[in-house]
Amino acid sequence: MESLIAAIREQDEVARFLAWPGDFDLDRGDHVEEVHLASAAALEGFAGDGAGGTYFFCGEGGEDRPILYADSEGGAALVAIGLPELLRLLLVAPWWRDCQAFTDEESRKLSAEYLEDMPDLVPRRDRAAAALGLDLPSQAEVLARLREVAVRLGENFVLIFTPEGHSYEPLIRN
Repeated sequence: MESLIAAIREQDEVARFLAWPGDFDLDRGDHVEEVHLASAAALEGFAGDGAGGTYFFCGEGGEDRPILYADSEGGAALVAIGLPELLRLLLVAPWWRDCQAFTDEESRKLSAEYLEDMPDLVPRRDRAAAALGLDLPSQAEVLARLREVAVRLGENFVLIFTPEGHSYEPLIRN
């Protein structure tokens, strides 16, 4: 199977959709602060967003590793198990950072706002998913999975601000 990172880099339309509205840029993998995982597992920044947040692969391996997102304000959460899951989240609910309650109703409101600004969002998203060979779950499914990963599995992925030794605040709470 081809690397999804390579596929994104090779396909301009996919990279543009992920850059916006996904706010995911493979050229922004450096986090502005020195951080590490409390478990001492490997941490590899591979993408970021426009507000200074970073996506990290956790542990050893390839694109199937757990992915932690750290914002620039001291918050972090495990958001996916593997790059395919992260990309599904970004394709289906690029507004996930604005969802505070992670409900389908809240996501539908945010979706409507995005669709008002970008009426071609759905066909662009569908083309990007097809180009990557990804099937897309519903908004409710993708948000439920995000909550499950962040709350149930995320407790084992605590990000530490290295210079001061304190942990980042959880972005997603139970």
